[in-house]
Amino acid sequence: MKQQIIIIGSGFSSLAAACYLAKSGHKVTILEKNNTIGGRARQFKKEGFTFDMGPTWYWMPDVFERFFSDFKKHPSEYYTLEKLNPAYEVFFDKNDSILIEDTLEKIKNTFESIEVGSASKLEKFIGNAQSNYNIAIKDLVYKPGVSPLELVNYKTLSRLHQFASNIQRDVRKEFKNKRLAQILEFPVLFLGAKPSQTPSFYNFMNYADFGLGTWYPKGGMFSVVEAIKQLAIEMGVEIKTNANVVSIEIDNGLATHVVTQTDQYPADMVLSGADYHHSETLLPQQYRAYSEKYWDKRTFAPSSLLFYVGFSKKLENISHHTLFFDVDFDIHAQAIYDRPKWPEKPLFYASFPSVTDIEAAPEGCEAGIFLIPIAPGIEDTPRIREDYFNILISRMEDVTSQSLKEHVLFKESYCVNDFINDYNAYKGNAYGLANTLTQTAFLRPKLRSKTINNLYFCGQLTVPGPGVPPSLISGKLVSELILQDIQKRS
Repeated sequence: MKQQIIIIGSGFSSLAAACYLAKSGHKVTILEKNNTIGGRARQFKKEGFTFDMGPTWYWMPDVFERFFSDFKKHPSEYYTLEKLNPAYEVFFDKNDSILIEDTLEKIKNTFESIEVGSASKLEKFIGNAQSNYNIAIKDLVYKPGVSPLELVNYKTLSRLHQFASNIQRDVRKEFKNKRLAQILEFPVLFLGAKPSQTPSFYNFMNYADFGLGTWYPKGGMFSVVEAIKQLAIEMGVEIKTNANVVSIEIDNGLATHVVTQTDQYPADMVLSGADYHHSETLLPQQYRAYSEKYWDKRTFAPSSLLFYVGFSKKLENISHHTLFFDVDFDIHAQAIYDRPKWPEKPLFYASFPSVTDIEAAPEGCEAGIFLIPIAPGIEDTPRIREDYFNILISRMEDVTSQSLKEHVLFKESYCVNDFINDYNAYKGNAYGLANTLTQTAFLRPKLRSKTINNLYFCGQLTVPGPGVPPSLISGKLVSELILQDIQKRS
């Protein structure tokens, strides 16, 4: 029987779910709070410059291919990909940087030139990471987090010891050079937790990095959003922007209507890809499955202070993706996870899409996206933002040996308050719940509501976790649950 399905939010998980549900013949309507789609992956344009507001890394191309193949499509039908070389550059001090190139052989040579014997260790390490990737990304993450038994098979049982150790311990046992260790610990930051708190099994992120490489979709990550939007429209999905949902109406234990500021939408099924905590506040109190105390005790991935900057010249000594590890990461991490506060000496990341894509900035100019990871929920004021911009731009001037301040045409900032205002993000988080051992798979908030039979959730606060590929997978998983439940009731 054809169902009316209302989806709240238009991020990657919502768009993916909409495609699957519409493909199965159901009437799907997406309600998006903001005036453009994409959620955290929106786009910002100003004075001829184009910026991705959220994700800028295209990793795990196989996940995107698997998604499109479910519709007998391929990403190349919608956008053009370029493998970056270098994938990224890491600065440790002035005139001291390491380029991570586009093949494992090149990366092994780089490691060996810095630490004798590290090439063979890296090959073994990435081999293990690839095995874990094949288990995790090709199997485990496509489980809906309903039961702990989903994680039990002979492959995972043989790796139980990898959940008793952590990434940092494994890396530093093998690689003595601190710079190399930091590079190997870096990818798990995408999972939202410290390397010292991330189980060893998650080293599959190192295979995503060194094995599969870093790619760039022409036009930025928003071109992927637009691609999935186009697919959704092809499937028959209706998308409404400027539709801020204010409540989900419940009758006899079922969601019956989704109410915006201006309209009511009758629903047979409701799916929220909005912030999970916020989504439950749209319900009457008695139907909220997770308490404020529950959310307060979760380990959240960082929030971010972001700057979108237009430079009046082409910059020197930078790569498309550039990491500034010229200060102590452990001290910065304490300010995020242990004693939340603004870091005194922040690490930061910069993306310069115009290095690769000439359409990202006017001729002779450079588009820069800067990100400082910070604790969610901390104070956010214009003065703090300005102070940290001055810190990072001064550090970048010093580390890359060039003048920058007088070449800033404009800068726009985005931080905790904006994540709250635009996305209703709990404590202004940017990446959802961290993938720690106690917040993995079935231990995360559920895709299916515990209290309402036709209400579902998807996105980075549920399974499988933070990141763009996991969000696509989340949309697939929740759509499968919805379709199973529809079949049971028909």
